[in-house]
Amino acid sequence: MSWLACMQIDAESVFASGVRDSYDWHQRFWQCFPGEPDRNRDFLTRIDTLEGAFRLWILSPRRPTRPNWCPPESFAVREIAPSFLSHGCYAFDLLANPVKCLVQRDEQGERKRNGKRVPLIQPDELRDWIDRKGQAGGFRIVADKPLEIGPMVKSHFRKHEHAACHGGVQFRGVLEVTDAKRFTETYYAGVGSAKGFGFGLLLLAPVNL
Repeated sequence: MSWLACMQIDAESVFASGVRDSYDWHQRFWQCFPGEPDRNRDFLTRIDTLEGAFRLWILSPRRPTRPNWCPPESFAVREIAPSFLSHGCYAFDLLANPVKCLVQRDEQGERKRNGKRVPLIQPDELRDWIDRKGQAGGFRIVADKPLEIGPMVKSHFRKHEHAACHGGVQFRGVLEVTDAKRFTETYYAGVGSAKGFGFGLLLLAPVNL
């Protein structure tokens, strides 16, 4: 059992409530699951900036509840039927954080455990990235259908005393499922990095080719 919730809130109300960046949203989404402050994050989110408003998405194995900062008329949630993921092809919309990891070395020339993540910007790099994610995630991009790759949009935020940013890129196209089990796992786990900051949630609509 899983749930998809959608909230659309006007920007004036959002800013008045104190939300300034993606880290504020990161914290606000937890308010949709009250009483579980120590639970590991098991849900995906997405933040779409509209003209004068924000559209927020949550995909979760638990039913989200409406937070106090969301008006009742702006909150909708529906259960996702297990059969929803049984189709062969889907139109998809993905807001992702495509990055590559560069090797870093210490003063002795030894490779550091964690590399430096840098955003992918070039169209060919982004196309290769989504193809790799599909190969690993049980799907492929349908070649004879348009694939829209938007420009990278930086999302700056501050966590405690540290400032940082993520680069968001929107992918829209048609995918074909190549491995149903892996695709289902990918749908619930998300695609790419920075999933705690509104990236990686696949919005899907079944299509017939």
